[in-house]
Amino acid sequence: MRIRAKIISIVLPLIIVTLTLAGFSAYFASTSGISEIARNFLGFKAEEIEKYTENQWKLLVDNNFTDRTDMVEATKAGVEAFAYSIIRSNTELILAFNIDGILEMQTGDISILPAEMKQIKGLIEKQSREMQDITLGGVERVGKGFWFEPFGWFLFLTEERDTFYFSVNRITTQTIIIIAAGVFIAVIMLAWLSQILTKPLNNVVDTMKSIIADNDLSRRVKVEFNDETGDLAHTFNIMSEELEGAYTKIKEFAMEAVIARKKERKIRNMFEKYVPQDLIDSLFANPESMLIGNNRHLSILFSDIRSFTSISERLAPDDLVNSLNRYFDIMVDIIMDKNGIVDKYIGDAIMAFFGAPVAYEDDTLNSVYAALEMVDGIHRFNKQQIEMGKPEFKTGIGVNYGEVTVGNIGTEKKMDYTVIGDAVNLASRLEGLTKEYGQDLIISETLYDEVKEKIPCRFLDTVAVKGKTQGVKIYSAVKKLDDKEKKAWEIHSRGMDCYINRRFKEGIACFEEVRLLIPGDKVSAIISERCSDYIINPPPEDWGGVKVMKTK
Repeated sequence: MRIRAKIISIVLPLIIVTLTLAGFSAYFASTSGISEIARNFLGFKAEEIEKYTENQWKLLVDNNFTDRTDMVEATKAGVEAFAYSIIRSNTELILAFNIDGILEMQTGDISILPAEMKQIKGLIEKQSREMQDITLGGVERVGKGFWFEPFGWFLFLTEERDTFYFSVNRITTQTIIIIAAGVFIAVIMLAWLSQILTKPLNNVVDTMKSIIADNDLSRRVKVEFNDETGDLAHTFNIMSEELEGAYTKIKEFAMEAVIARKKERKIRNMFEKYVPQDLIDSLFANPESMLIGNNRHLSILFSDIRSFTSISERLAPDDLVNSLNRYFDIMVDIIMDKNGIVDKYIGDAIMAFFGAPVAYEDDTLNSVYAALEMVDGIHRFNKQQIEMGKPEFKTGIGVNYGEVTVGNIGTEKKMDYTVIGDAVNLASRLEGLTKEYGQDLIISETLYDEVKEKIPCRFLDTVAVKGKTQGVKIYSAVKKLDDKEKKAWEIHSRGMDCYINRRFKEGIACFEEVRLLIPGDKVSAIISERCSDYIINPPPEDWGGVKVMKTK
């Protein structure tokens, strides 16, 4: 089998499988999303009717008109008018049945067949609130209803199935057409590309045969592409100049060796700015230990500038670099003053750790103090930015304490003294949560246990970060509290206890009091809103107060 045929036989099935998987993946994602939106919208309408009906009945109750038949009928008429007002298509219907299945209200003409009435009565008996697939008037429909006791009505909002799933059916057809067109185009393109790819190889083979036949080494192969086939042709063309090329390479290697020694000294001097001198000396004295790591408990700190892209768009490149350098100067000085190691810069983010290569007694405490001083440092930095007419930097800091693998990781050609492990990933996730909870600093439960006796900390929430199912308690920390903040934190703690123990109304009261003491407090607003939601939609029986995070 020739190369061209092999390329087509190998690549074509991969393209077909890829297009099919991608197409159906997009299909299932889009259809599921559209179906969910349609169901939610239908459910939303049903809820709106239910709310309106309950409010109208409450007016009768509040005014003692429930015994007046004329007022009750007027209220029913108001409900019917409201039902007409939310209809959005000619095929949509809102119906009301009494306990016997008799139609009391309808927003459009429909003839319910006797065989269909059995299913209607079943819904009334169960007082079902679930989404239903049902046939009415010989037409398949989708609907959702609820039982309203004061009227003795089962109100049912329904839409024709074809209308309800119109977008889904259209996406199905489009997906099939796109996949078929993609496969057809792929076949044509693959045949054309395989011909182009094999042409240089055929040229090399033909030239080699000619040289073997007439011993003419002056023949050359035309270099057509700047890729592997071009490299092959180029290598073939310089065979006769190999000796001269080898001599040239020897001279180049000698020069590179001299330059490499100078670079080694320069790199070592630069590296000393970021890694302790004793670590560098030990690595040069014992290079075989450079790839050996060990496990130990450290504090890991992540700091990131929020919305850095928008800041960079507002500054000229030189102003941006100057601002970043001043920012990093402040942050790095604080970290190193607390015996921390700056591991790396990840764009505008800083990763640091405390406790390696040399461990100190107060590493955990120093990691939190460093984070708090970084918060103060960014305030000083922003004051300078304002004075210079430049945008402020908003940062978030996450600190975790846990077991990591620490050491020189890499190869002899490229190596980093760094830390890896789940504890590092969690520290990064904590930094990502600062924006959501409106905090400058968030620390983990394990770090809280180490510093709680010396640093004021506030329990924020129990979260399962992305990629994890087990909850982790998270805390904020400050250098000190004034009397109002201290009182607010105590009330917040009581509110969190109510929240975790499902006393949501009591929790809301606590969090509202916190917000009076600390206006604009985002954490109490978040948990209060969550309590309100759980009052209406209670969490599962096995719920333990864990909030599963969808993103960072």
